[in-house]
Amino acid sequence: MRLTLLGTGTSMGVPQIGCGCATCRSEDPRDRRSRTAAVISSGETTLLIDTPPELRLQLLGAGIAAVDAVLYTHRHADHVHGIDDLRSVSLARGASLPLYGPRDTMEHLEHRFHYIFDERVVPVPGTSKPRLTTEAIAPDRPFRIGDLTVLPLAFEHGRETVFGYRVGQVAYVTDVKAVPAAAREALRGVEILVLNALWWREHPTHLSIPEAVETARAIGARRTILTHLTHETTHAELLARLPEGVEPGWDGMVVEV
Repeated sequence: MRLTLLGTGTSMGVPQIGCGCATCRSEDPRDRRSRTAAVISSGETTLLIDTPPELRLQLLGAGIAAVDAVLYTHRHADHVHGIDDLRSVSLARGASLPLYGPRDTMEHLEHRFHYIFDERVVPVPGTSKPRLTTEAIAPDRPFRIGDLTVLPLAFEHGRETVFGYRVGQVAYVTDVKAVPAAAREALRGVEILVLNALWWREHPTHLSIPEAVETARAIGARRTILTHLTHETTHAELLARLPEGVEPGWDGMVVEV
């Protein structure tokens, strides 16, 4: 199994528009963080997690041409607004591409991007639109996509419900404020845990870096990779300050499991 981090930044990305801080001016390519997304793949199946605004560039950069399904975490703009980039993927596939996620997220996609899902909207001859289908899934109910078993887990994110996903020995959890005991138990035994960590101080809807480290220790994954990072910390600073077993992710990072 392979995990590819397509993007590891917050909703504003890094560099942030109009900012001249050290991270935004950094020449370290690991400090350039596009909006958060990932791919989990096996020998037969490729799963995309979220469709951020930079999706086309992310997939091209990672050399990923085909996707079997998309898992959505939630409906916020930085996680869904690259959905039209699935047009090329679905056309090459020759069939509709299935999208999975929380019911409110699926309903939001159908409403916000109605031109995709409304069968009455027919492309002008010679043009196209993405061919997508939505399927609402329930937390704690595993399901199969190809040769992979996906376990959705529900978390709080302010007023939103966010889904994290465990796929075999890999777990991907982003945009959460806390990981309750039941979810920690469901994540027990994962080899690789991807976990959001905003900055060093507290935030009302996201884990801070210290909270993420504490959560990682409680879950006990062999390796925890932090994502959804801001411009307040450089990659080098995080490498120097994080404890053993916890590390910052970076755009294009590939982990073999």
